[in-house]
Amino acid sequence: MADLREQAALLLALRTSELAWPVIARRVEESGSALRILDDLTAPSTPTLDHRPLDLDSAIAAVQDEIEQWSAEGVSLATLLDESYPTQLLMVHQRPPFLTFRGLPDPSETNAVAVVGSRAASPAGLERARDVATLLANHGTTVVSGLAAGIDTAVHRATLDAGSRTVAVVGVGLRHCYPAENRELQEQIARTGVVISQFWPDAGPAKHQFPMRNAVMSGLSVATVVVEAGEHSGARTQARLALEHGRHVFLMRETLVNEWARAIADRPNTTVLEGPDHLIKVLDDLLAEVPDLIAG
Repeated sequence: MADLREQAALLLALRTSELAWPVIARRVEESGSALRILDDLTAPSTPTLDHRPLDLDSAIAAVQDEIEQWSAEGVSLATLLDESYPTQLLMVHQRPPFLTFRGLPDPSETNAVAVVGSRAASPAGLERARDVATLLANHGTTVVSGLAAGIDTAVHRATLDAGSRTVAVVGVGLRHCYPAENRELQEQIARTGVVISQFWPDAGPAKHQFPMRNAVMSGLSVATVVVEAGEHSGARTQARLALEHGRHVFLMRETLVNEWARAIADRPNTTVLEGPDHLIKVLDDLLAEVPDLIAG
């Protein structure tokens, strides 16, 4: 069970320290405790609203109350010190210090595959996305996507229609839904799968948050399938990150009309797919290697 005081200490450090979040996360991981090093992480001059020095005990208690309020709203929390933090994500260097969830997180999940693509998807791209998601769902694979318009929405809906588990990694806090028209879909996903955010629950949409979300999607997944993506697509960003993470990238052949896809098509850990069925043949071998990768 997570230590609420430890969780609160980490969140307090993230809010008050002058250090960057990755630096804080690294120091907390090295120490094994946020409480143990909180004095070092928080700026000595950090003021309260009435300009008095920060009282750490009172501040921790206030953050604990906030975490409990999130829980009352159906939002759970996992920091990188908690057993509920996803094992796969701990293996990548862009792992965020904390995640929030709505739904049913599975920290030991190792069979997840991300399926991503353009918001402004073509009809053919949407059809391919549905085919890939349905195939993965029927194969017993957890399907991850980003709840954006276009390909992501088609992927989540097809997975739900197949009666399988889907994970949505969103670029906003969990008190929001973006895009707003996917609110009902977000609630459906949370009932049988999970919606994940690495941002404060009150965080609205901001451009820089979506590439950060792509890093988490890649980290949670053993592979990323790119269905359709232009030169400036977030799916292109995720393909690059997945290769940096040592994860596999599957490119639908149709993506090769783009220079970025042709540039990575011959790289190790990249497979160009002739169609959805080709994916399953390669994926079975890939999933068989996952336990050894985690053990190593």
